Amino acid sequence: MTRERLLDVGALPPPEPLERILAALATLAAGQYLRVRHSREPYPLYAILDEHGFDHLTRRGRDTPFEILIWRRGDDAAHAEIQRQ
Repeated sequence: MTRERLLDVGALPPPEPLERILAALATLAAGQYLRVRHSREPYPLYAILDEHGFDHLTRRGRDTPFEILIWRRGDDAAHAEIQRQ
Protein backbone atom coordinates (compact mmCIF):
# COMPACT_ATOMS: atom_id res chain seq x y z
CA MET A 1 0.00 0.00 0.00
CA THR A 2 1.22 3.47 -0.84
CA ARG A 3 1.37 5.58 2.29
CA GLU A 4 1.24 8.92 0.50
CA ARG A 5 -1.74 10.19 -1.45
CA LEU A 6 -1.08 13.33 -3.48
CA LEU A 7 -3.69 15.99 -4.22
CA ASP A 8 -2.88 19.16 -6.17
CA VAL A 9 -5.56 21.82 -5.70
CA GLY A 10 -3.41 24.83 -6.52
CA ALA A 11 -5.22 25.80 -9.71
CA LEU A 12 -8.76 25.31 -8.39
CA PRO A 13 -11.04 28.21 -7.41
CA PRO A 14 -12.62 28.30 -3.93
CA PRO A 15 -14.36 26.34 -2.49
CA GLU A 16 -13.16 23.41 -4.65
CA PRO A 17 -9.83 22.91 -2.84
CA LEU A 18 -11.58 22.48 0.50
CA GLU A 19 -14.20 20.16 -0.97
CA ARG A 20 -11.61 17.97 -2.70
CA ILE A 21 -9.40 17.78 0.38
CA LEU A 22 -12.30 16.70 2.59
CA ALA A 23 -13.42 14.10 0.04
CA ALA A 24 -9.88 12.67 -0.16
CA LEU A 25 -9.58 12.50 3.63
CA ALA A 26 -12.75 10.44 3.84
CA THR A 27 -11.00 7.68 1.89
CA LEU A 28 -7.66 7.59 3.77
CA ALA A 29 -6.79 4.11 5.02
CA ALA A 30 -4.84 3.45 8.20
CA GLY A 31 -1.17 4.29 7.64
CA GLN A 32 -1.87 6.72 4.80
CA TYR A 33 -1.50 10.48 4.74
CA LEU A 34 -2.53 13.14 2.27
CA ARG A 35 0.00 15.51 0.71
CA VAL A 36 -1.83 18.58 -0.60
CA ARG A 37 -0.25 21.09 -2.96
CA HIS A 38 -2.00 24.44 -2.63
CA SER A 39 -1.51 27.95 -3.98
CA ARG A 40 -2.42 29.55 -0.64
CA GLU A 41 -2.48 28.60 3.01
CA PRO A 42 -5.92 27.12 3.71
CA TYR A 43 -6.67 28.64 7.12
CA PRO A 44 -10.37 27.58 7.17
CA LEU A 45 -9.30 23.95 6.72
CA TYR A 46 -7.38 23.74 10.00
CA ALA A 47 -10.40 23.96 12.34
CA ILE A 48 -12.26 21.39 10.22
CA LEU A 49 -9.30 19.01 10.41
CA ASP A 50 -9.17 19.37 14.19
CA GLU A 51 -12.92 18.75 14.54
CA HIS A 52 -12.70 15.59 12.42
CA GLY A 53 -9.68 14.08 14.18
CA PHE A 54 -6.86 14.93 11.79
CA ASP A 55 -3.42 16.41 12.43
CA HIS A 56 -1.52 18.44 9.87
CA LEU A 57 1.80 20.01 9.04
CA THR A 58 1.97 22.99 6.70
CA ARG A 59 5.19 24.08 5.06
CA ARG A 60 6.48 25.87 2.00
CA GLY A 61 6.56 23.49 -0.94
CA ARG A 62 9.42 22.96 -3.33
CA ASP A 63 7.33 23.43 -6.45
CA THR A 64 4.17 24.93 -4.92
CA PRO A 65 3.61 27.78 -2.48
CA PHE A 66 2.16 25.54 0.25
CA GLU A 67 2.30 21.87 1.04
CA ILE A 68 -0.05 20.47 3.68
CA LEU A 69 0.52 16.99 5.09
CA ILE A 70 -2.60 15.56 6.75
CA TRP A 71 -3.02 12.31 8.71
CA ARG A 72 -5.51 10.82 11.14
CA ARG A 73 -4.76 11.75 14.72
CA GLY A 74 -3.22 8.74 16.46
CA ASP A 75 -2.03 7.09 13.23
CA ASP A 76 1.54 6.47 14.31
CA ALA A 77 2.59 4.82 11.02
CA ALA A 78 1.51 7.80 8.92
CA HIS A 79 3.03 10.28 11.36
CA ALA A 80 6.34 8.40 11.41
CA GLU A 81 6.47 8.42 7.61
CA ILE A 82 5.93 12.18 7.56
CA GLN A 83 8.67 12.72 10.14
CA ARG A 84 11.15 10.85 7.92
CA GLN A 85 10.77 13.49 5.22
